[in-house]
Amino acid sequence: MELWVELWRGELMTKRTAARNRRSWLGLITALLIMLGALPAQAMQVSALPQSPVLGDTIRVEIVAPQAPPQVRLNGQTFPAFEMVSGRWRALLPTSPLDRPGSLLIQASDGAEVQNLTLNLGSRSFPTQRIWLTGSGGAGLHPIERERVAQFRATVTPERFWNGLFRRPSAGRISAVYGVRRYYNGVFAQDYYHRGVDYAAATGTPIVAPAAGRVLLVGREAQGFRVHGNCVGIDHGQGVLSIFLHLSRIHVQAGQLVQSGQTIGAIGTTGASTGPHLHWGLYVNGVSVDPGPWRYGYGTGHSIN
Repeated sequence: MELWVELWRGELMTKRTAARNRRSWLGLITALLIMLGALPAQAMQVSALPQSPVLGDTIRVEIVAPQAPPQVRLNGQTFPAFEMVSGRWRALLPTSPLDRPGSLLIQASDGAEVQNLTLNLGSRSFPTQRIWLTGSGGAGLHPIERERVAQFRATVTPERFWNGLFRRPSAGRISAVYGVRRYYNGVFAQDYYHRGVDYAAATGTPIVAPAAGRVLLVGREAQGFRVHGNCVGIDHGQGVLSIFLHLSRIHVQAGQLVQSGQTIGAIGTTGASTGPHLHWGLYVNGVSVDPGPWRYGYGTGHSIN
């Protein structure tokens, strides 16, 4: 009986090995036929969410491109696409309150084929605030501050650290929403919008990372960060970055990996600040986007992954 079982197992393994070999040969033959033009290559497929974006939304473009890594372009700018699974890629296209509402033409190319996708970027109303600044914060960015923050915002790393919806970085009340237009000391700020969400709370209130990532920026008021104040910048990967301003304390170091919900600092009023609060800015490929969809999804429960 045991001998019969062993023989049956050996015959089964032989059949499985033969089946795997046939599939491998079929795959190779199919690829060769496609290269020789005897069979048509699989057509590239392009889709996007949300289908009706508004100013400040992050547009997720998904491309099925089995032949080659795709290039994605919007308004003359090329955006990186990262492979999610074999042959399936994702690019994140940022929009902001400074964009013009209307038709958006997204182009995807795999080198052999170009596909166009047209979306309508909807308008959106943003409130206006009047802010009065005193002290060093009213003097503008220090050159060191400007350079380091610009380098941080330009970062695009291939690894993705975040997974799923982002979380609220502070339990404080929201004192200023994303996209607010402002008068500073009585002068309207042209080409400006509030690049984040403000949370008001007492000095020392903990701040947590909204998603996993690597600490890329640690700036301190004593080093010349007279606008941002004590701040922390986290690289969530693939061009997605968070920055936290006006901290009273910093609990992380540059290069440190942090997890979602981990304490990274405490609320303060350093830099250009009118009172204790946290400013959380979220950047995608160098553009400040609305953190809301990253926390709540597209209204359909889908996160921007």
